[in-house]
Order: sequence, then structure tokens, then C-alpha cells
Amino acid sequence: MAEPLDLDFDPIERAASIWRDRFGDAGAMAAATSIMRVQQLLISEFDRICRPYGLTFARYEALVLLSFSRTGALPMAKIGERLMVHPTSVTNTIQRLETAGFVTREPNPRDGRGTLARITDSGRDAVKRVTAELMDADFGLRALGEDQRAQVFELLRGLRVAAGDFRSDA
Repeated sequence: MAEPLDLDFDPIERAASIWRDRFGDAGAMAAATSIMRVQQLLISEFDRICRPYGLTFARYEALVLLSFSRTGALPMAKIGERLMVHPTSVTNTIQRLETAGFVTREPNPRDGRGTLARITDSGRDAVKRVTAELMDADFGLRALGEDQRAQVFELLRGLRVAAGDFRSDA
């Protein structure tokens, strides 16, 4: 986890108090700011775990996705869709994974213009090792019980549905 700040007050709670005095209701601001802070903490923890393997969490996610596929390969466009990132980000991620020897790129036999990214044995080994460490760290959520984790997932799922990530009937 990131270096503790060890403050004697909650800065988001203090900001919410000032916000209420100046602007009105602070509930949405405090919740959104808390989510953003927790995102910073989680990314910091994930990257700390991934770094010794030459990975960032974003690259690890791409490797996991490839390891989930039946053939170990996916079209670049499909990777972007599944990871919900821009095609430029996918290209950059796959190039870095290829340089590290975790994936190879090859022509897509179903689409003459497309490219497949294929996970290598080295990539599979990295996924196995990093996943074990992330699971051991409870993905940075050790402070929450299993029921709380499920509640967080359901609450945030509602925001993802509202943003149009997927249909709630899916």
C-alpha cells in the first residue's frame, strides 16, 4: 500500500464540511473524491506488486485477458473493448508487452488488416506469479470483509451501468 499519510483528520471529510458551507450538499463530492483516493491507493499497490515482473497493472490486465481466451490470442480491437480502453492505449500496452517477451503479435487470419496479440509462456508465467501476489494482498481490499466487498461491487456496478459500460439485463 502507499505510504501512510498519518493525518490527524480526514481531509475529504474536512473538504466536505467547507463545501457544505460554501456550495451546499457535499455528499456526491465526498463520495467521488473518496473513490478517486481509493483508486490512487489501489493502483499504487497493484503497480508495486507488478513492478518486479516488469509490468504495470494495465499490462497485467491485458495479459490476464489473453490468458482467459481459448487460444491465448485476441484481436487488438477486442482487447480494447474488453479492457474498456482507447485503441492507442492497447497498441502501446501490447508493444511494451511484446518488448518484454510476454506477447507476440501476428496477422489475424480472419481479418487480413487486423493483428492478434498472443500470450507467450513467459507471459503466462508472469500472470501466474503476479496473480498469486495480488490475491495474497486481497487486491488491496484487506480492510474490507467479504460482504463489504460485494456491496462495493454492487454500488459501483450501478455507476458503470449508468455510464453505459453494459446493459444491466446483460
